[in-house]
Amino acid sequence: FRLIFPHVGLSVFQVESESFFSRQSEIVSYGRTFNIEVQEFKDEDVTTMPEGTELGPVNGGVQVVINDADEAPRAAWDNKVQFMLSIIGYSVGLGNIWRFPYLCQQNGGGAFLIPFGVMLILEGIPLFLIELGMGQKMRLGALGVWNNVHPWLGGLGVASATVTFFVALYYNVIITWCIFYLFSSFNYPLPWAECPKVNGTEILECEKASETAYFWYRTTLDISPSMDDSGGLKWWIVLCLFIAWTTVFFIVMKGIQSSGKVVWFTSLFPYIVLTIFFIRGLTLKGASAGLVHMYTPKVEKLYNPNVWLDAATQVFYSFGLAFGSLIAFGSYNPPKNNCVRDVILVSVCNAITAIYASLVVFAILGFKAMLSFDKCLERNRQVYEMLSQAAKDGLPIDITERVSSLQPVKTTDHGFEICDLSKNLDQAAEGTGLAFIVFAQAIGEMPMSPFWSLLFFTMLLSLGIGSQIGILEGMLCTIFDIDFFKRISKPYLTGVVCVICFFMGLIFCTGAGQYWLGLFDSFAGTIGLVMIALLETIAVVFIYGHEKFSNDIYEMTGYRPGLYWQVTWRFIGPTIMTVILASSIVAKIVEKPTYMAWDKDKGITVPLEYPGWVMGIALGIVLASVLPIILVFLLRRFQILKFDVDIHQGAIRRIDTTVSTKEMMADVDLDEYDSNEDDEEEEEMGNRLSAPGAPGLRPGTKGFKMEVMEF
Repeated sequence: FRLIFPHVGLSVFQVESESFFSRQSEIVSYGRTFNIEVQEFKDEDVTTMPEGTELGPVNGGVQVVINDADEAPRAAWDNKVQFMLSIIGYSVGLGNIWRFPYLCQQNGGGAFLIPFGVMLILEGIPLFLIELGMGQKMRLGALGVWNNVHPWLGGLGVASATVTFFVALYYNVIITWCIFYLFSSFNYPLPWAECPKVNGTEILECEKASETAYFWYRTTLDISPSMDDSGGLKWWIVLCLFIAWTTVFFIVMKGIQSSGKVVWFTSLFPYIVLTIFFIRGLTLKGASAGLVHMYTPKVEKLYNPNVWLDAATQVFYSFGLAFGSLIAFGSYNPPKNNCVRDVILVSVCNAITAIYASLVVFAILGFKAMLSFDKCLERNRQVYEMLSQAAKDGLPIDITERVSSLQPVKTTDHGFEICDLSKNLDQAAEGTGLAFIVFAQAIGEMPMSPFWSLLFFTMLLSLGIGSQIGILEGMLCTIFDIDFFKRISKPYLTGVVCVICFFMGLIFCTGAGQYWLGLFDSFAGTIGLVMIALLETIAVVFIYGHEKFSNDIYEMTGYRPGLYWQVTWRFIGPTIMTVILASSIVAKIVEKPTYMAWDKDKGITVPLEYPGWVMGIALGIVLASVLPIILVFLLRRFQILKFDVDIHQGAIRRIDTTVSTKEMMADVDLDEYDSNEDDEEEEEMGNRLSAPGAPGLRPGTKGFKMEVMEF
């Protein structure tokens, strides 16, 4: 006999009887009604009661699942495809487009795929299965999952929600910038195709920088010279931020019931656009040079430990670990879903997408580099003609030998430039610099540039929204699992969260907005996330138990994790995350944190140190991400905060332990036992359950003694 209370994550085994408990062993849950579901089970492993008394193995019989009837059924995916698209849309984000190609270029080209693949196998896939599997097993959000693993670990769920909140704030600002560029793409020519003029003269800032850099820093951001100068709110960015949060609200307002419909677009459209750009890119001059430059392996780079650290960090962030989103996605799956297969498929898809996106990016950047090279040669040709004409006119200048060959020119005398294609290709950029400056410039050089710009920024918009859906789902799922907020309708609560995020996000709409975004990205999404992921792994492996988790996977999928999973969960994964965490902390301490500020007089970005007051805010962000873990541990360790109905729908306490020979009713209101008139109905329903053919019952049921202890 097995008795399960999924609403509190409690499972009690009883081997003395095959019958159900009756009135003498009631569940008291303060006015709540429970549904009783009778199921069969086979060959379960030993478990313990709350007080730790082992009851021995159970070799099959009846399990009674007791669910809270007052609680709405947990949301579920409409179908398997919807789940796969949602998790792919969450995992495959902007980092695949604007960070992975940069890392490949900087860390050995094609050789970088080796450490990336190794870290994917040793770190990414095992941790991915931990989060997805725990969510599917317990069918709860991050807060509920870690509370059930151990009450002292409840702070992990709070910390995940806190980090997710910080990331959601600035991630939607990137969507905001995509919206602004998308609107700007309806102009012909593109507004960043040429420098604006005042009285027929180009603006000096644009002339010193470039057309796309000027449009990004001045027209879009109207950026301030430093973080000490806020620059005020930019109304056009505020408007786009409002559009972004309104769009996100309508997508996630009903949870996966609404977002599950949108992921068909946000997950599939980027692949269509990437394919279109890939085909178009291969036809452009210089595309082959870009691809060769990127994927020519530089094996010597593999001896640099920083390359392996970059690979591990990229794998960690590309999966979106520790946000609580994967746990939430897994909790909406059927109990028997093959989560192992899902993890492998999504991981392979994520890696292939990153490589595929790199091909597209460097095909286009090769085209841009070739254009810059040709323009350089053309300018040198004009200088050559001018100086040659001067020589013909009798001026004492003989440069015939010096400029007889311009393939490329190696001197800067007499105004010549150094034209070097490989140097152009080495001018790497990542993040917003790649998307809004470098790639925008390449698109501006293409025929029908507005069309390609619309495609590109719509793709970025869909990638951003797909990831934002997952980020918010992780945070909202945690909020909805708290008993107090279950009284509030999901659309209303989602709206409140989005409104709060919008107003707090206004700091990113100032002239210093990009600087603030860099600060949040550096401090909110690094140390806190890695620490949470490390503690999650330790919690599952050493507290919940790696063997128990393996049994859970076997129960759900029919596949028992073998040596690979055990070694990566217990040793390799925690070691890699410890190294990442330690290196991140050391880097923050040893190297003074800086940000790249725009110098309009020079038309370039220059490094500046963060002001002291800003570093205080950065420290607050880090502490807000990790302190919940410590605080909840201390509060529950010393019983200041008890583990009770604050998190779960019911409290369980022992009423009686006398033997009963009555079978339990199939559907019973547990608060009506005060009335004796229900006894006849109970006995009648019990007889009906014990009749031949009743599910999960066998003839000759016996009485038993059950004791459910209060936490």
